[in-house]
Amino acid sequence: MIRLFVGLGNPGPEYDDTRHNAGFWYIDQLARRLGVNLVHDRAYHGFVARANLPGGPVWLLQPQTYMNLSGKSVAPLARFFKIAPEEILVAHDELDILPGQVKLKQGGSHAGHNGLKDIHAQLGSPSYWRLRLGIGHPGVKGEVAAYVLRKPPLSERELVDKCIDKALDATEALLKGDMAKATAAIHAGEQRPKPPRIPKGEVSPPET
Repeated sequence: MIRLFVGLGNPGPEYDDTRHNAGFWYIDQLARRLGVNLVHDRAYHGFVARANLPGGPVWLLQPQTYMNLSGKSVAPLARFFKIAPEEILVAHDELDILPGQVKLKQGGSHAGHNGLKDIHAQLGSPSYWRLRLGIGHPGVKGEVAAYVLRKPPLSERELVDKCIDKALDATEALLKGDMAKATAAIHAGEQRPKPPRIPKGEVSPPET
C-alpha cells in the first residue's frame, strides 16, 4: 500500500500556478478528498498531513525545500515512520507526456527531473512510485527551465486538473496496495462508442 503521498513543487505564491507545481496541485486535492489539512512541519521541511484511515495512518507531503532538494524533505519523514520506497508515491510534472495525460510507474530513471534526482539520492533507491502528470515539452531543450516555471494557459491547466481528478479516483486502490487496479484506472482512456451491430445478411449503410 502507499503510505506516503508526495507532491513536488516550489514554495511561494510566485510559483503556485506554474507547471513545475503540478505535484502540489495533486496533493492539495488529495488532502481535500481525505479531509485533512496540510501544516508546516520544520522537522520534515515541508507541509505535512496525517490521515488516520482504517488500514493505518497515511502521510501527505509537500516539500518546501525548492525542487532541487526535495529528497531533504522526503527521506527524513520516510525514515522516521519506517516507510519503504515501495510505499511512497511521488506526483510530479512530466515533460515527456502531453497535457491531458497521466501515467503511473514504479522505479526507473529520474530522466533529469531535479526533484526526482534528489529523492533518488536521499532515499538511496529508485523503487518508489511516480504519478507523472503531463505538462508537454516546449520543443527546445534550452527553453525547458523557463517553460516549467511559467503558468500554463487555462486550457492546459484544465487538462492537468482533469488528470488529477482521474488519479484521485484511484486513491482507494493505492491505499489498498492494489497497484495493478490503480494503474489500470489511471491509464484507462476514453472509450469510443461502438458502431451499431449489423445483423447477419444485411449490408452496412454507406458513410455520409
